[in-house]
Amino acid sequence: MVTPTVDTELTEQFLANTPEPVREHLSASVDLHEFLQSAGTLALDERRLLVDQALVLLDQNYVHLPLKVAMHAVNPVQRLRLLRARLERQTAETMEPETRFHAEMSEIFHSVRDLHTNYLLPAPFAGKVAYLPFQVEEYFEGEERRYVVSRLVQGFSAPGFVPGVDITYWNGIPISRAVDINAARFAGSNAAARRTRGVESLTIRPLRIHLPPDEQWVTAGYVDGDGEEQELRVTWLVADNLPSFVPDPDDVSETTVSLGLDLGAEEASLARKLLYAPHVVEQETTGEMPQVTRARVAEGADLPTSMPGVFRARSVSTSSGTFGQIRIFTFSVNDPAAFVAEFVRLVRQLPQNGLIVDVRGNGGGHIFASEFTLQTLTPRHITPEPVQFINTPLNLRIVRKHKDNPTNQIDLGPWYRSIEQAIETGAAFSHAFPITPEEGANAIGQAYSGPVVLVTDARCYSATDIFAAGFKDHAIGPVLGVDENTGAGGANVWTQGLLKQLLEIPSPDADTPYKALPKGANMRVSIRRTLRVGAEGGTPVEDLGVVPDERHFMTRADVLEGNVDLLNRAGELLAALPVRSLDVTVSRSGTDDLDIEVVAGNVDRVDIYVDARPRASLDPQGGSASVTVTGVPGATGVKAQGFAEGELVAARSVDIG
Repeated sequence: MVTPTVDTELTEQFLANTPEPVREHLSASVDLHEFLQSAGTLALDERRLLVDQALVLLDQNYVHLPLKVAMHAVNPVQRLRLLRARLERQTAETMEPETRFHAEMSEIFHSVRDLHTNYLLPAPFAGKVAYLPFQVEEYFEGEERRYVVSRLVQGFSAPGFVPGVDITYWNGIPISRAVDINAARFAGSNAAARRTRGVESLTIRPLRIHLPPDEQWVTAGYVDGDGEEQELRVTWLVADNLPSFVPDPDDVSETTVSLGLDLGAEEASLARKLLYAPHVVEQETTGEMPQVTRARVAEGADLPTSMPGVFRARSVSTSSGTFGQIRIFTFSVNDPAAFVAEFVRLVRQLPQNGLIVDVRGNGGGHIFASEFTLQTLTPRHITPEPVQFINTPLNLRIVRKHKDNPTNQIDLGPWYRSIEQAIETGAAFSHAFPITPEEGANAIGQAYSGPVVLVTDARCYSATDIFAAGFKDHAIGPVLGVDENTGAGGANVWTQGLLKQLLEIPSPDADTPYKALPKGANMRVSIRRTLRVGAEGGTPVEDLGVVPDERHFMTRADVLEGNVDLLNRAGELLAALPVRSLDVTVSRSGTDDLDIEVVAGNVDRVDIYVDARPRASLDPQGGSASVTVTGVPGATGVKAQGFAEGELVAARSVDIG
């Protein structure tokens, strides 16, 4: 073993050579020791207030509390009471260090293993991220887990430390054990979810949601290209993270009330974009997007998109043929309709013989965006996943206040009656109703008729868990997982600030239990739990997640060569499925008639509906057929449904308004 490389010069050189689009941002990074000098300003009364508010949320709003107590043998409410009693005995002179208070609050929230239910640290931690200038990823060699440096931040270099070197030790601890220790600190609902966050947090720690690293620097042991064991010492740096495009989660709006988001994953995703995708940051901040076109692009090239931080679409060559691939990095958008429109535009430019939808690492976002997208991939009617409140007096007050509130688009009316009845029935949960409007979930219809495979991992969470559950519940296609489960976080999440606002509008509630939190601190809680539909109808998504139909173990080539083996496996699944197609052309014939032509592949019957009424049934001999529908003055829409051996396999809707 050689002497570790001294990191000071490397850090200074890196910060001076960061990419131009993010140079001003990253060059302001400070080392962790310097950053922590500004922490520690919470007064004793402010700490007591934070504990009191946490008790309100977990005892009166938290929908998963009975499940978590049973599954994980925890009692967060009692732990908060004990902490509150201890704080009552303390004085300003005898109170514990602030870092210890934050650690205990974080540990209590993490104990429920719910990435929706968080203690969010106050200033100066909010909005900051601690990072190392390289990324470590896990792969398998046989049954053994291995860890490799997959990429470096542009501008950082150290002799012999390049993408492809295997990490063997982390601060003197064997790397696999170091990942296990890290994983135990995080709140994933299952072992796979905790482990993936254990790997990610080796080099990225969003300080809004996680305590700063204990160590000031990391000593990474690795094997270089010559097979020699080496060490590199790198200081933790702290920078401002990129801002989210989602509005303030405390503001009352349709978006904030409909969020299903793993905030830790979202913050980590923003940090990775800052560190490893400066071109995307430049496009998003300057507004200079690539010119959007409907023309096909060369195989392997990315399609231009107006949402580069959300989508990446391209055609990919696999051992089983050429297929389309679209990555969905996040569902965190303000406009679900625009999200779906861009998704449709992109997939229609990709090969139509098979599509790989890759949602790995997607921490969720707007639930509408996730469930609206499902309809574009299947001819079947989409039933959005229903959600439930836990029945408590406080939840009843909130729902009663917004049971008929069109002024701010917050309609909690469907849940009101069942929560009110719980006073008599003793039911633990309200009746279940969807957050996503069923009409919106079926307004567009199928846009891609070829076979589809969904790729997931254990970092898929929240709205992405809901998307994966809906994909499987509606039998859209096979689910290929690189982990044994998704993150298993099926809930709608509200902040303490949002709950406070909901009780204060449209008129203030004099005895509200929610108080303003100090110094930018906040808390989030799972407020409504999600249930599956279809064959798994009634099963909660939380803690159970979505188990893939097929498992792929990531290889070294996957990590370092663009997921080559993963794409080959997805290609094999697509090649084994039938390719369907259905195109519809509609033109007016006179004022009252419509000429309709269909071109179909692997479809033996096409039923035609005009304005939702059945009008004709065609047998597309040789792949095409036509019909004139008479007596339909003022018709606005045509829908064609294609069948194979009596099973609905394709659909297409045409607006003729």
